[in-house]
Amino acid sequence: MATNLQFIKSASGSGVSSLSVTDCFNANYDVYMVSITKLDQSAQNYIEARLIDSGGVDSTSNYDFASLELLAGAGFSEKRNTGQTGWATSISYQNTGADDGVGITMYIFNPNDSSSYTFVKSHSTAYYSGAGIGYKMIGVHKVAEQITGINFFPRSGTLDNMTINVYGVK
Repeated sequence: MATNLQFIKSASGSGVSSLSVTDCFNANYDVYMVSITKLDQSAQNYIEARLIDSGGVDSTSNYDFASLELLAGAGFSEKRNTGQTGWATSISYQNTGADDGVGITMYIFNPNDSSSYTFVKSHSTAYYSGAGIGYKMIGVHKVAEQITGINFFPRSGTLDNMTINVYGVK
């Protein structure tokens, strides 16, 4: 799916409580890829996401998701929730420290279409407790509205040395 990408916009931050990429979704593409290849956190915890609409970051209970947590050396676990205030416990779990690494790829579907829900699918890898951890997730933002951007935040602590890249998928 990611063979024909057009770079749209990026955002970077360090020591921030959240990081947004604004005005990155438009009528030029139906599908966008969001890539995070650099991220440290000040506290070991989940990375979460919310969408941005004309009123700002949507933190209301409009998010549903289902995910599979894949922990090396342990069993898999399913997570699913409806009516959430973001895509939580479904994107990645990150240890602290620059050597722990992360890789998150999300596909956002129809964010510019004001007559459709916005859908997401993602996969990620990270280093946790001496082993690897991965997530696969699908989700929906259950409001038919135009979405203009995306916001990431940790459940606790700060995002350190984070870079987000957004691409249009041709």
